Amino acid sequence: MDIVCVGSGNVATHLTKAFRVKGARIVQVYSPDISNANLLAKEIDALAISDLAELSQVADLYLIAVKDDAIATIAHKLNVVKGIVVHTSGATPMSVLADAGIQNYGVFYPLQTFSKSRDLNFSNVPLCLEAGNAEVLNRLKSLAETLSPLVYEIDGEKRRILHLSAVFASNFVNHLYHLGGEILAEHQIAFELLRPLILETAEKVQTRLPFDVQTGPAVRDDQETMKSHVSLLENRPDLQEIYKFLSKSIKKTHS
Repeated sequence: MDIVCVGSGNVATHLTKAFRVKGARIVQVYSPDISNANLLAKEIDALAISDLAELSQVADLYLIAVKDDAIATIAHKLNVVKGIVVHTSGATPMSVLADAGIQNYGVFYPLQTFSKSRDLNFSNVPLCLEAGNAEVLNRLKSLAETLSPLVYEIDGEKRRILHLSAVFASNFVNHLYHLGGEILAEHQIAFELLRPLILETAEKVQTRLPFDVQTGPAVRDDQETMKSHVSLLENRPDLQEIYKFLSKSIKKTHS
């Protein structure tokens, strides 16, 4: 299979590398910044381009892996190709591809957090698919199953909900790690001390629901401890508000 990748960021990097391992040929990598396109293209033996007019029109799959607000613009440049065009967004409706006049289109959404610097085993990544017709869906399923056994047909509305949930479960949680690290850094305490706790918390929810394994002063309604924590944050009113809001949410959930 010949694949053209429109994008050179985290998702584009991981997907193209995974497809290449499974025998696909990555024909081109596009980025408006040719240096970014070159970085990825060299890794996967592809041609780097920075002009959409240079896109091959005979590839089997066109993978749009760009920022959500750029997908519609990119799609209008791909309505002349014969292959399947997919975007990889969790929050963008599939209709942006149909509205651009693309004939064969779908969504290939990997539910995972991606960083270029970290290797990833795609066999553990849920791949959420949607397509404009049954034939395209079957082709996308066959392709997805070469990467992962975790392949799901998810419509656009459910994909938006899934993406929202992922923001809470991953992006917000990671930001809280950062804020916890800031608190430690202010007192010259190493973040390293938190890593075993973070790992144990993540491992618990692999076999049980988060509600069942909640711990901490809020779930115990330990008022004195919570007052003490809030006082420790008196120089960070922004963190005080986050602490109070989340503690209130935990207490309400477990009341």
